[in-house]
Amino acid sequence: MENKNLQFKTNINCGGCVASVKPHLDSANGVSDWEVDTTDKDKILTVKSEGITEQEVIQTVKKAGFKIEPLEVKNTN
Repeated sequence: MENKNLQFKTNINCGGCVASVKPHLDSANGVSDWEVDTTDKDKILTVKSEGITEQEVIQTVKKAGFKIEPLEVKNTN
């Protein structure tokens, strides 16, 4: 399966929130790496996928208690 970046709009807006979601995303199968841009107005979560689906990321973040919705990724090619 091709590795790709998945991006989401979230309400993960501070270091404490990132710390709350960290164990959930770190333990999720198929996640190579992830980060949240808390300076962006949409608090963009970028997940480097190694097989995890968009829906699985959404379920994982919701389980951690945060709002999340998929962003359309602009093709940079």
